[in-house]
Amino acid sequence: MASASARCEHYKRFCKILAPCCSNVYSCHICHDEKENHPLDRYKIKQLICNKCNNIQDATSDRCNMCRVIFGQYACLYCFIFDDNPKGQFHCFGCGLCRVGGEENYFHCKKCEMCYALRLMNNHKCVEKCVAGDCSVCTESLNTSCRQLYLPPCGHILHENCYEQLRSNDFTQCIVCKAHF
Repeated sequence: MASASARCEHYKRFCKILAPCCSNVYSCHICHDEKENHPLDRYKIKQLICNKCNNIQDATSDRCNMCRVIFGQYACLYCFIFDDNPKGQFHCFGCGLCRVGGEENYFHCKKCEMCYALRLMNNHKCVEKCVAGDCSVCTESLNTSCRQLYLPPCGHILHENCYEQLRSNDFTQCIVCKAHF
């Protein structure tokens, strides 16, 4: 039995990636971005390395073409995310990203270009490309963030912990439009 990479805190997976930008080997795209001074374009990944037999292969399959180990119960060959820890992962073609929580629990708003919980289907304010930018508090990308997002009534999304930080400092208005939370 193959062992998942012990160094990856983000996914339980049975392969590593060869980063085309720097030719370094990492457990996942997040591990790469945490160590390097440049982001990895995960869509350009071309090679995977099996954790069990160290076979280097083209990134075209969810299993090793030598020892046949499956890289993860969830495998996305668009984002190159492999995870053996089920979280209801799914690839949203509208967002171009993998999401967690079960596809049946979400819908993709074409105007916002964002996935929302079904309970918000007719109950959210559309803000065009609302996650295309950065969080107004910490300036980290909203679209590729692994952190939980908060949707205020005005529709200007921010990280949930950034929202909590604002609230704990008695800040009650959206930084973008000054609407009250």
